[in-house]
Amino acid sequence: MQGTQLEHADKRNFLFFFTVIAATELFSTSSSELFSHQITYHTIKMPQKQKVCLAYSGGLDTSVIALWLIEQGYEVVCFAADVGQDEDFDAVRAKAEKLGAKIYIEDCRDEFVKELCFPAIQCNAVYENVYLLGTSLARPAIARAQIAVAEKEGCQFVAHGATGKGNDQIRLEEAYYALKPTIKVLAPWRMPEFYEVFKGRSDLLDYAEKKGIPVTSTKSKPWSMDENLAHCSYEAGILEDPDTTPPNDMWKLTADPIHSAADKPEDVTIDFEKGLPVKLSAESTGSETEPTKLFLAANALARKHGVGRVDIVENRHIGLKSRGCYETPGLTILRTAHIDIEGLTLDREVRALRDQFVTFNWSKILYNGNYFSPEREFLQASIIESQKSVNGQVRLRLYKGNCIVLGRSSQTEKLYDASMASMDEIGDFEPTDATGFIKVQAIRLKKYGQMKAEKGERL
Repeated sequence: MQGTQLEHADKRNFLFFFTVIAATELFSTSSSELFSHQITYHTIKMPQKQKVCLAYSGGLDTSVIALWLIEQGYEVVCFAADVGQDEDFDAVRAKAEKLGAKIYIEDCRDEFVKELCFPAIQCNAVYENVYLLGTSLARPAIARAQIAVAEKEGCQFVAHGATGKGNDQIRLEEAYYALKPTIKVLAPWRMPEFYEVFKGRSDLLDYAEKKGIPVTSTKSKPWSMDENLAHCSYEAGILEDPDTTPPNDMWKLTADPIHSAADKPEDVTIDFEKGLPVKLSAESTGSETEPTKLFLAANALARKHGVGRVDIVENRHIGLKSRGCYETPGLTILRTAHIDIEGLTLDREVRALRDQFVTFNWSKILYNGNYFSPEREFLQASIIESQKSVNGQVRLRLYKGNCIVLGRSSQTEKLYDASMASMDEIGDFEPTDATGFIKVQAIRLKKYGQMKAEKGERL
């Protein structure tokens, strides 16, 4: 069979290797003659399973997929990325091994914060004005680490548990192909032999129960959850009705802003250098400067005060609308402070270009799964250049779901001139200077008004 035919002739993808040793003459009249004859070796195939590296969370979908792939005849190597989710990785390891799979667990937290979350803060990344890209941001770090494990293990395939209607299948697979162009992908939720058996989460739960796979999802709480250091998303199940109010016990990362958030406000100070948060100080957390610890401190503050919840209907890259409930606690605080310090330190035209072009396109690129692309690298250079002057300090107050700016300052950037902007002193800006400026700006408006009047049209 040719390569492609061989891969698909049997779902188990067996290869056959064995060696038959044949003597050109098995019998002879003397033992000396037997051993003097030349021996010929013929190589024939015998069974060897093909290997697949599965992006594994230990949750319902990927646990079922891991066992299903094993039952199809694959040798499964599970890969779990620690991107800051609240997870018992010892239990994840034990579950994978119980299923019969080898597992790697890689710590990707620092890479996730420094390479992905911090640039998102620098460009104020946001999708459709609300979503702070928490899930999207983690995918490049996960895909890169998964490909490294696949290469180490000599896997011919990588696999994931993303659905055939979502964004993550695109984000992961485009990253896989960029990082290792020769890799092959197994996406069970797009394979008829899988999705015709498992039509939804109820079927997965039934299979898990039958096979003795322990999972946290239940039929009474069937929503899907994805968590990382920056974010937690909730989708599917009862949430697919966009008019259904999420149950209070669904939210994991933040206190209820009304009923359980702290009754006492808390002030936070955040320092920035070149647009990056370099220090966070608050009474309950103390001061943090190391990037990952700083981010965790921001999370703790936002959790306590119920900051960072959103409930939206968004437009997926694949073309469908979907409802998502998201918690992005620390990132909400850091982004709010960053937007504010830019008002003091960033040139107006640079900010306008960045907002209109860089922020919009960088966010879209991340959302659509094109992180490992030339256009993202091009925009990344623009982000760095735009942030050279973004140095200073912002003071915030957190209270009952609100993140309120109290003030900002910069010891190095002098774009703001209090005396020139003051209404109480003239300074270097004479009031009469505005007259000529206004007249020049009004030239085209006067012409437009004249044209409308001649046509008898009202403005």
